[in-house]
Amino acid sequence: MAVIWVVGAMLLPALSGVSVIAQPASRVVLEDFRAAGVDGFPQGWKAQRSETRARESYRLHSEQEVGFLAATRADQRVYKRVAWDPQAFPIVTWRWRLKPITALAGKKRVSPEDDVVAAVFVSLDTDLLVIPVATKYVWSFTKARGTTTEGGFFGATEIVVRTGERPVGEWVEERVNAYEDFKRIHQHDPAAQAWGISLLG
Repeated sequence: MAVIWVVGAMLLPALSGVSVIAQPASRVVLEDFRAAGVDGFPQGWKAQRSETRARESYRLHSEQEVGFLAATRADQRVYKRVAWDPQAFPIVTWRWRLKPITALAGKKRVSPEDDVVAAVFVSLDTDLLVIPVATKYVWSFTKARGTTTEGGFFGATEIVVRTGERPVGEWVEERVNAYEDFKRIHQHDPAAQAWGISLLG
């Protein structure tokens, strides 16, 4: 399947994108997927590893004047440095949807990575080596919603927010309290300014 995001770190109802929320009338848009480069790759975003492969896998599109990022056969994350105050804006929202890909129908899933349909990484802090500390919010094929898996020393703690291979072709919205999740996982407050967001589709 291919994953398509309408991401924007907005606060409250995100139309497309990842959002951060404080109060109903107050929101910060982290990304609205409207600014594309010549090849359709979103401006301001970078590849986790291979820039060439990332630009082949991630492309901006729009429907009814709403921008979104489509990911196809993505084998790495893309990330964006974007700062906001996570205590003032603790809630992150986004929308995503699945598009059927015949080639992946009946795919045998043999590793934990194969179970992840898509993931949104919210990085509210960095460690002593200035490496982003992220919480990984996952759409899983099989794991139950709410399942939390510790990430270890260098990995992100994973929280399942949606499970199953449906709905296909429908936008679904997620809303997480990234600030409270960070405090629960790490037993301390995050930095005064968040580091940014990453996506894996």
